[in-house]
Amino acid sequence: MSATTPKPDGGASTESDRSWGAFSAAEPWTITHTPTWRRHCTLIRNAVARRTPELIAPRRVPPLRRLLVVAWHIGGAVAAWRLRQLLPGRRPDSRADLSRRLRLAAEALGPTYIKLGQIISSGRGIFPIELVTEFALCRDRVPAMPYATARAVVEAELRAPIDTVFASFEPTPIAAASIAQVHRAHLHSGESVVVKVQRPDIGATVAEDLAVMAWLAPWLIGRIPVAALANPPVLVEVFADTITEELDFRLEAENMLDVAAAFTAVGQDGYVIPRPHPTLITQRVLIMEELEGFGFEAVQAMRAAGVDTEKVVRTGMVGFMEGCMLHGIFHGDLHAGNLLVLPDERIGLLDFGITGRMRPPQRLAFLRLLVAASTNDLRTQIEALRDLGALPPDTDIDDVIRELGLDQPILDPITLSQEELMGEISRVVKALLAMGARMPKVLMLFVKNMVFLDGAMATLAPDLDIFAEIEKISLYFATHHGEVIAAQIGMDPQAWELDMDGMRASMGIDPSVEELTYQDLLERREQIRRKFKKR
Repeated sequence: MSATTPKPDGGASTESDRSWGAFSAAEPWTITHTPTWRRHCTLIRNAVARRTPELIAPRRVPPLRRLLVVAWHIGGAVAAWRLRQLLPGRRPDSRADLSRRLRLAAEALGPTYIKLGQIISSGRGIFPIELVTEFALCRDRVPAMPYATARAVVEAELRAPIDTVFASFEPTPIAAASIAQVHRAHLHSGESVVVKVQRPDIGATVAEDLAVMAWLAPWLIGRIPVAALANPPVLVEVFADTITEELDFRLEAENMLDVAAAFTAVGQDGYVIPRPHPTLITQRVLIMEELEGFGFEAVQAMRAAGVDTEKVVRTGMVGFMEGCMLHGIFHGDLHAGNLLVLPDERIGLLDFGITGRMRPPQRLAFLRLLVAASTNDLRTQIEALRDLGALPPDTDIDDVIRELGLDQPILDPITLSQEELMGEISRVVKALLAMGARMPKVLMLFVKNMVFLDGAMATLAPDLDIFAEIEKISLYFATHHGEVIAAQIGMDPQAWELDMDGMRASMGIDPSVEELTYQDLLERREQIRRKFKKR
């Protein structure tokens, strides 16, 4: 294509957008920092943030008709599970059976509950494994809306017949999710694009469902075993913060630009973000460049093409952490369906509806948390968690250390009996709840993504030495960003030294262990998991 590309305002630009954003070399068009649809994004984002607390504010009476429908499905699922547990004879695993019934209820209740299930499904390590495994099925259970409906949305939003905007538009979507579905298309200018189309009336549905969720959440505390660690009211709050922003695709497109710019600012060239179109973006339609690559779990195909899958894992981890630590913005919903591996080993990121954004004080607290974790500075880690909002502002740090037993030698869970392990978990959970601990949105998204990347290692690099990788990644950050990080958190760069013995201790692993592959780690986890099984 020509080096001069039309700009949204009708001017011309000779500068490639790759000078400031992590975009593809294909350059189907040039996107500027400030396309026309971005002009009001800050106002829109602020308005969404102000409205969200209203949607989940306590009500004496929620939408009654919807409440009855929700109570019928969820209450019925829980009641049937309890009855099954009381009946004599062989019973299925309690938590797995309840998780299955809750998943079926979510599917029956429609898009909002399916979306909640999808978020839970990528929360391995945050939510019980049975719930995560079951709700993973929600990803493939969303029926597509008819083509006529999708076409009507596109034409209403773009204010033009679909044939005048697109040379071709595939009626069958390539993916259908709870909020929207995606179609392939070609513009008259020849570019291959994907078109994200929002479901009609989803905004009203979400508002009604959030009101019901907020009303029910306090009642669920302690009544459903799989919800014991999730804290239903906080989960609803985080979910509301997430889903309300997803309902305006202009914010998603802005997320794409901001994440692309953050990668380039730190010199990270291992990621590619699809370009949103300079003009064809509205609240309910998002048109973007189409990326092509390997599915994130297509290991054999990648290796056959000469892709270094270990490098892909390393890039995934480093790039994700750079965005968090240095710019306070990151893709908030990493899973296999949102990632592609390009033939040149770069990672293509898709679907920016869920994006983590940290205000400057949050980002600095997060930065202190990760640096303190690498140096095994326990007190600073807890202070950083408090500043992130995971603990109340007036939390006594010494009291936290004492109550959680963090000043005691770390126990290897493999050496504990089932009763001892369950007792220790119960003690910690009760202590955290008594302290007013909660999971802030950005921290939940970060942990959720780290758990995904952890699992990606099992698929793409099972023989990788985890300890060696930790040292490589730490060296990378010290070499590339050490002075900046140290200056921002007020520490001497020379004092930043990775504590591998502390890292091993935090995992309950003997300091004498020199190498730990992911296969070894999986075996340890399997031993722990078996302790949770009902005997």
